[in-house]
Amino acid sequence: RTYSGTETEGQLLNSFVQYFGDSLGRKIKRMPLIEETVLPGDSLLTLPVVIIGNGPSGICLSYLLSGYRPYLSPEAIHPNPILHTKLEEARHLSIVDQDLEYLSEGLEGRSSNPVAVLFDTLLHPDADFGYDYPPVLHWKLEQHHYIPHIVLGKGPPGGAWHSMEGSMLTISFGDWMELPGLSFKEWAASKRRNIKSDRVMPEEIACYYKHYVKVMGLQKNFRDNVYITSVSRLYREKDDEGRSHQNEDISTQHLEMEDGQKSLIKRNWEVRGYQRATDGSHVPFCLFAENVALATGTFDSPGRLQVEGEDFPFVLHSMSDFGAAISKGKLRGKADPVLIVGAGLTAADAVLCAYNNNIPVVHVFRRRVTDTSLIFQQLPKKLYPEYHKVYHMMCTQSHTVDSNQHSAYTSFPEHNVLSFKPEMKCVLQSASGLKKILKFSVALVLIGSHPNLFFLKDQGHSIGHHSNQPITCKGNPIEIDPYTYECTKEANLFALGPLVGDNFVRFLKGGALGIARCLAIRQKKKHELIESEDGGGDGVP
Repeated sequence: RTYSGTETEGQLLNSFVQYFGDSLGRKIKRMPLIEETVLPGDSLLTLPVVIIGNGPSGICLSYLLSGYRPYLSPEAIHPNPILHTKLEEARHLSIVDQDLEYLSEGLEGRSSNPVAVLFDTLLHPDADFGYDYPPVLHWKLEQHHYIPHIVLGKGPPGGAWHSMEGSMLTISFGDWMELPGLSFKEWAASKRRNIKSDRVMPEEIACYYKHYVKVMGLQKNFRDNVYITSVSRLYREKDDEGRSHQNEDISTQHLEMEDGQKSLIKRNWEVRGYQRATDGSHVPFCLFAENVALATGTFDSPGRLQVEGEDFPFVLHSMSDFGAAISKGKLRGKADPVLIVGAGLTAADAVLCAYNNNIPVVHVFRRRVTDTSLIFQQLPKKLYPEYHKVYHMMCTQSHTVDSNQHSAYTSFPEHNVLSFKPEMKCVLQSASGLKKILKFSVALVLIGSHPNLFFLKDQGHSIGHHSNQPITCKGNPIEIDPYTYECTKEANLFALGPLVGDNFVRFLKGGALGIARCLAIRQKKKHELIESEDGGGDGVP
């Protein structure tokens, strides 16, 4: 059946339970999604929206789809007079119901997506200038705007934040990590958590996100321990007169085996996967959706050097593995240093972790220490003293300055790793071509991470700015309409967060706003069309 926009969350879920109970019996108790026994031709359980990923991107989108609407606060005055004038023109309307292109025109910020900059300046006015102004928005729950949806995630709400190393501070301030409607500082105070700094630990943020879903009443939309195996478009054949056949929908897998000359109509999305039960078993499911939103982030696949020997067990690719090796005492008393590859913040975290545990470090990176694109050059010293400590060592404790490589730290700027050897040695090459062999106790490659979109056709390579190339946050994000966040190369497929270049939580919220507005407009048009069709047979001209 078709779900109406006025249907409440509870009614939707009750209808799920009723359907499952009637058709699948007690099996629903094992899996609150749709079982494999539901066939593609069964249109009873087609959801308007399926969100893949339950990190801050997915949570924020669920918040807006659940009917929460932002309005200009009665007493608020935005510090940008031009933007404030625009906001005043439609004060009676929620931001979701306004022209986002008009509101975001002329705004500048640290995101390439205009709606992200708009929403950020409404939630954190002039934050980049060091001001701590309150949001100019207040939120109302308008349940008639609820759009039925489900959020699928591998772990608890919060996504990758639950698996980040807990001993390091976030790069962003706690306030910038918060989601709409719940102040992080107020939440921390209510939980009697002692937040000593504006920057907080990832475990605090993960706990906040998990609590946010509960306190906002979103938990019924969320399914944990869910792993997606495929997301594919269903098609329906069209006859010579342009009418669609009433036979089964055709999956993309069947299309590849059939004649490509057939005229086909794009239909809904088919989402397949499994949920890991408490006993460890895998319970498969199949969902159908009119729209799919990708909110998976970029922490799925660590970046690799693609060199010989990188698969040896002593070559690690995550901070969690490194932390586990330290906690188990595997590196205690080792004479050889840890080899850390990379010049980003995660690599700097690893240097600090080793340094604080009295483990000698050899630090290898490709760039010059004077390269202005290094992240350290963009961080104020007063706010990020620990990272500037690492940067200072990178500059002053180079192998060319300190010939004793068994000191606490030695850097190798402008060096590439050529290979790892089984005897725990590494071959480096300098910018001038000079090769050097180093011995180490464990290697840690931290050169970024990439999204794993294996569940999409061609692993999603066709939907990036550069076709037929892997999706990456910086080099090749998913190409979207800047105001709706719909993929330009695939209708009814949306993306937000790091997948579209917004790495920081404060900017990914704009993606949720753009998608929510787009879906609200389409839902309204759909209802108007249904109403006009219902009234079309009464003879009124």
